[in-house]
Amino acid sequence: MRTYKDISYGMTEHPARRMDIYLPDSGENFPVFVYYHGGGIEGGDKIWAEPLVSYLVPHGVAVVSANYRMYPEAVFPEFIRDAAACAAWVKEHIAEYGGDPDKIFLGGSSAGGYISMMLCYDRKWLAPYHLTGMDFAGWIHDAGQPTTHYNVCRERGLDGRRVIIDEAAPIYYIGLEEEYKPQLIIVSDNDMQNRPEQTTLTVSTLNHFDYDMSKVKKILMHGGHCEYDDKYDENGDSIFGKMIFEFMKEYC
Repeated sequence: MRTYKDISYGMTEHPARRMDIYLPDSGENFPVFVYYHGGGIEGGDKIWAEPLVSYLVPHGVAVVSANYRMYPEAVFPEFIRDAAACAAWVKEHIAEYGGDPDKIFLGGSSAGGYISMMLCYDRKWLAPYHLTGMDFAGWIHDAGQPTTHYNVCRERGLDGRRVIIDEAAPIYYIGLEEEYKPQLIIVSDNDMQNRPEQTTLTVSTLNHFDYDMSKVKKILMHGGHCEYDDKYDENGDSIFGKMIFEFMKEYC
C-alpha cells in the first residue's frame, strides 16, 4: 500500500481541509472511494477509514479519506463546502496518482453520510466546480441523516430531535434531478432513534419520484449505529469495506 498523508484539497490553507490517499501497490486506472468520516460534525477523523482501507486497497481500490471543518469552529454549510472541494480535487487530480476519474465513488458514515447525501441530491455544492452528482460513478450513504442534521438544528437553537425538512435536509432535494447515479444506502435495525424510519422514507421518496430503483440498494444491518464500520468478519475482512467493494464492483 502506498500512502500520502495530510494533502490539502482546499483553495485556501486550513488544517481541517486535509485528506489521506491510500493506493494499491501496483496497477493503474483503479477505482476510487472518497470517504467522509462520521462524528456528528463535531468529532471524528479521517483515520477512521482504516478498517475499510484494509479491505479496499488490497482489492485494487484507492481510498481518499477526508477531514473537514466541524463544530464548534464551523457553521452550516462550511463542512459541505469542504466536502465538495475535496470531491472536485479528487476528480481533477486522482489520475496523477493512478486512479480513474471516471470511477470515483463518494460516500460517508453518519455525519459523513449526511454530507454525501447533500452532495448527491443538492446540486449547488458541486456546481462551483462545474460538476454534478452525475459526474461520479456512485454513492455510498452509510447511516446518514436525510433530514436537517441534529447539530444544524442545535446551531439554530432548536431541539436536535426535531424532524425538519428544509434547505439543510438532503431529502428536500429529491425529485429535482432527472436521474441519480447508483446508490448504496445502509442503516441498522437498532440505529440512532428515528434513523431507520428516515432512511426508509428516503428510499420511498426516490421510488415516489420514479427513479430507477434497480440502482438503489438498501442494506439493513443488525446492531447499533455504524457498529459494523470497524468490525471484521470470521475471515478477518472489514464488513463495511466488503459491502463497499461489492457495490463498486457492480458498477465499475
